[in-house]
Amino acid sequence: MKSFALGCGLAAGLVWTGGAISATAEGAAAGSVDQPAGPAATNQVAILPVPPESQSWNFHFQNTDIGTYHPGFPSAYTGPNSLASPTEVRETVSVDLLFGARLWSGAEAHVDGLMWQGYGFSKTLGIEGFPSGEAFRLGARVPNVNFSRAFLRQTFGLNGETEKVADDALHLGGVQDTERVTLTLGKMSAKDIFDNNTYANDPRSQFLNWSLVANEAWDYPADSLGYITGFAAELTEPRWSWRYGFFQVPRVSNGLALDGHYLEAWAMVAESERRFTLGEHPGAVRWLAFLNRAHMGVYEAAANQPGLPPDDALAQTRDYRFKYGFGLNVEQELARDLGAFGRLGWSDGKSEAWMYSDVDHAASLGMTLKGSRWGRPDDTLAAAGVFNGLSRVHEDFIAAGGTGILAGDGQLHYGIERIVEAYYDFKLCRPAHLTLDYQYVVNPAFNQDRGPVSIFSVRMHCEF
Repeated sequence: MKSFALGCGLAAGLVWTGGAISATAEGAAAGSVDQPAGPAATNQVAILPVPPESQSWNFHFQNTDIGTYHPGFPSAYTGPNSLASPTEVRETVSVDLLFGARLWSGAEAHVDGLMWQGYGFSKTLGIEGFPSGEAFRLGARVPNVNFSRAFLRQTFGLNGETEKVADDALHLGGVQDTERVTLTLGKMSAKDIFDNNTYANDPRSQFLNWSLVANEAWDYPADSLGYITGFAAELTEPRWSWRYGFFQVPRVSNGLALDGHYLEAWAMVAESERRFTLGEHPGAVRWLAFLNRAHMGVYEAAANQPGLPPDDALAQTRDYRFKYGFGLNVEQELARDLGAFGRLGWSDGKSEAWMYSDVDHAASLGMTLKGSRWGRPDDTLAAAGVFNGLSRVHEDFIAAGGTGILAGDGQLHYGIERIVEAYYDFKLCRPAHLTLDYQYVVNPAFNQDRGPVSIFSVRMHCEF
């Protein structure tokens, strides 16, 4: 646990410094966001001098240390991508240093320096709804560094009616039009913009499981660390938002190097969002569609080459081809401090899984409750359930001994992967939270011959 202790120590050592830097950044802004907004033109795109309410720059820090443990579990056999059935203990550490600066009116530049260390269970294999969103497929025995984000965002106001923008890790504090066009270009996480959910979005502060961080049926554009180069455009109105993204894709399945055939290898995603209130309780519905094109194999064609091992047969079918799918994302506040959420996802399941997971059909449902009722308003108690499945041709490929991004037990007695996760998040002090998390996985990697598995996790998170 040396790296776990190192991460905690680094977090503690930077807390005081972070407070001073944050204060300096706020002082650099000419005024508070509580000041009234100045006049603005209506019914036209306006690029005006930087308003006095806008923050000129900011700096943020986060450190997340996670320790995970699963006891031994029953297993009829083991394959190349199996979760190890004996007891495992793993840890991960991540540190982000994020800097943002305002370039001109409406324009922000953001850079995120990431340090990570550690591995998930069995080198992040063997469970489709993997139990830690901080366990990258590209693990590291010693601390490794990378610029995970470096992007430019330009916002054009459309109506002159303004709302506050809170200072956070990827936004400068200030004001923005309630109707606006936002353009983002550079290296980012597609999840920064798409498939967001108030209650299930961030493994550093909410649910840990991959299936609750994003819609697992969306093979979302990312390298093996979860980031990619691309462009996104957003049109926002008070109750509606429309988003479109165009991104690069990896050269190989779940790889780090990007495919340089820019006209043949890409990922597109479109999303619409409708915000509403039910009895003064806010909610939102998001519809997502994606179309990917990459150098992918075809499961059915691979199955028609019985003389070859499934992975070799799949490799021989690779060509630039399409994969598509759809997603639904819902959230609703039910009462003060109580919220519910759900996701549904479907992909065609014909072409090779390329970037996120092997899941073709996904569903999740959960609830979160803040601790106001027991005198701890900044604590969170939450629970959710997940169902992950395969298409029939994908199932046949895995059953024949094929491997995917996460699955591959050598054979398969197919069953829907079912997961329950529950956590309690304690606020320790202003920048630090401690989380106790439990997950129960039935049919890991769709296999009824393995599991069930109990997983226990402890998470320490600090940010400012």
